[in-house]
Amino acid sequence: MPSLRDIRNRITSVNNTGKITRAMQMISAAKLKKAQNSMLAARPYSNKIFEMLSYMASAVDREAYPLLNLRQRKVVELIVLTSDKGLCGAFNTNVLKETARLMKELRGEGIQLSIVAVGKKARDYFHRNGVPVRKTYIDFYKTVKYEDVREIATEVIDSYGNESIDELIIVYNEFKSLMLQTPKRARLLPIEPKSAGGVDDGVLDKFIFEPSEAEILNALLPKYVENQIFRAILESRVSEEAARMIAMENANKSTKELLEKLTLQYNKARQATITAELMDIVGGAEALSQ
Repeated sequence: MPSLRDIRNRITSVNNTGKITRAMQMISAAKLKKAQNSMLAARPYSNKIFEMLSYMASAVDREAYPLLNLRQRKVVELIVLTSDKGLCGAFNTNVLKETARLMKELRGEGIQLSIVAVGKKARDYFHRNGVPVRKTYIDFYKTVKYEDVREIATEVIDSYGNESIDELIIVYNEFKSLMLQTPKRARLLPIEPKSAGGVDDGVLDKFIFEPSEAEILNALLPKYVENQIFRAILESRVSEEAARMIAMENANKSTKELLEKLTLQYNKARQATITAELMDIVGGAEALSQ
């Protein structure tokens, strides 16, 4: 049975851990609110650029635009978004499991893989499993800027344009709610916009393009790729903070339960010690009275 000193030390240690988890929970809550505001602010632009692209791409020759042109898949590049830090529940595990399933499917089709890891957890995962990584981005989430995303997008667009890769897929956690973040895979290249439902085939004839339809579409397609990567990063960032906040909340509950058990154990041990001391005193008094 542990001594009173051991139990007191354990209680102190658990108390200190509880202070850390409570602080981390409050920090994650503050970061979550800020990240969520950024994500919500980006959605209208993302929806509008997708709507414009869907209207225009549905009425053009796909082969005339490299980012729309479908070709045989030989090399597929995966952009995998994870966090740089742990203590966020199953956030990283879920997205890495989804990545592993996707890699198995693609390898089963005889497709060569190229990996871009965003986050230390993705880098460490691929390193442990002996998977070569083409490029790694670390500490990317500290200051998420559109300029940084443009650098990633420009690189992958160039790779697709010179046929170094034939398809680009991004894997990340999509934010559904505070309690639910689901892993998602999305194909970014070649771009395949959904058809605009309920729109006449001749809808583009009602628009006048200046300078020209081709120039607008050539400028719009790279913007769309940049925006989709940026949106996925924002979704991943919000999901990470939500997962960490919930994980720290659960840790706080476990800490309280453990403190209650340790306090009860300490009181029982202390009572047993006091009882033993009283018995020694009574036994000594009886021995002296004889």
